Amino acid sequence: MQENTLTGELPYPIQAILFDKDGTLLDFTGMWGFWTDCVLNDFGDQLAVRGLRLDTAELPQIWGTYHDDQGRMNGYDIRGPLAMGTMDEVYAVLTWHGYRAGLSWAEAKIMVRACLAHAEEEMEQHRPARPLPGVREFLEQSSMEGIILGVVTADDTASAIKHLEWMGLDSFFDVVIGTDLVERGKPFPDMLQLACERLNISVQNTVVIGDTDGDMEMARTAGAGYRIGIGEPGRIHFADRTIQSFHELLNGGLNR
Repeated sequence: MQENTLTGELPYPIQAILFDKDGTLLDFTGMWGFWTDCVLNDFGDQLAVRGLRLDTAELPQIWGTYHDDQGRMNGYDIRGPLAMGTMDEVYAVLTWHGYRAGLSWAEAKIMVRACLAHAEEEMEQHRPARPLPGVREFLEQSSMEGIILGVVTADDTASAIKHLEWMGLDSFFDVVIGTDLVERGKPFPDMLQLACERLNISVQNTVVIGDTDGDMEMARTAGAGYRIGIGEPGRIHFADRTIQSFHELLNGGLNR
């Protein structure tokens, strides 16, 4: 592959960049804050109908989220279930909290599924997915350099593709791998390995960009050529480099 300005000085010739989705390509709080508020508000209302309650002080412990005085999500723990877990794990955690509140396990499962269905309807109506600053420009620049682009996400594949479509970014990606396509999700290497298999490239010829150590550990164990974390300095420990926005990669490339 012809050397390019994005990857020319990295230890391996880079053919592809594989991105996490939530918190990397799109604004996590804007997207999943909307979803979380819908689910938890509905869940609390359904409990109240049954004479039960969800202690608002426990909201951060459910999925690793932060909330304002009105209970709206305004931040998240990058080490928590919502940031790093699969959707099935996220559902199971809320089911457990329903059980703790006094429901039977079966009742809690039914209630959670109903709340999720309602939240999905709201998501379809409002489409709250928004790309992070510099994302579109970086994807355009990478595409012009001839770099293959893909997504590896803890979300389900169909949902991931839908969210990319909402942002008008889907056409940039040659492969989208969700956790439903592999036996083990992040931090295990399965998704990255499957993406490379479908792209017919070596894992060491990839750069992985993500916002959690789960992304970085997936990349490390798979043998990716380079790992870039996006977020505040010091929050992502297993990255080769940390950036605060994609603007740092524009023009200057992937190198330090």
